[in-house]
Amino acid sequence: MRSIAKLDIQYAHRFYNFKGEAQYLHGHTGKLTIEVEDTVNPGVNMVFPCNEIQKTAWNLLQNFDHALILREDDPLLPAILTVYEKQGIRNGAPTNKMKGPAFKTELATAYPECRLVVTKETMTVEGMIKIVYELLKDKLNIAKLTFTSGVNAATQEYKPTGTHDRCPCCGIELGPDGVCPKCGCRKSS
Repeated sequence: MRSIAKLDIQYAHRFYNFKGEAQYLHGHTGKLTIEVEDTVNPGVNMVFPCNEIQKTAWNLLQNFDHALILREDDPLLPAILTVYEKQGIRNGAPTNKMKGPAFKTELATAYPECRLVVTKETMTVEGMIKIVYELLKDKLNIAKLTFTSGVNAATQEYKPTGTHDRCPCCGIELGPDGVCPKCGCRKSS
């Protein structure tokens, strides 16, 4: 069975070297759907609490929200960083409170202090799915990701990695010591 959570992400990007309207800087409301698969946990009668899926995902994905996403070879990137430096916001601003931990993967690097994500490939809906899976595959038992942005949409199914031990009190995955990191409940033997 699956638990399904949804997140909205506001972002700006462009398709560098694309021959069409998307070559211009523009913004979107992206909608990400995460499907987590496992057995139904008898303690709480669910696969995984949807609000916990959202919290786990949002911890990293908030770096994409209200951010500029540019490909690493886009000539706008150095210009943006120069403007941010002159404006005094390259290393953050007091109003920049909604930021997750910085990350660097094969596909993307997040610079949360300046609301910027630099990608290896053009940030399409398909590209976002690849990035999200890479970031969350070890944190959630992902069965399917769907990302829509404007009229564009993509989906990808994955083979879940198996059953995970979950807390009988709140349903989230137990730590390696068999103790729930959220409520402290122990797995019964």
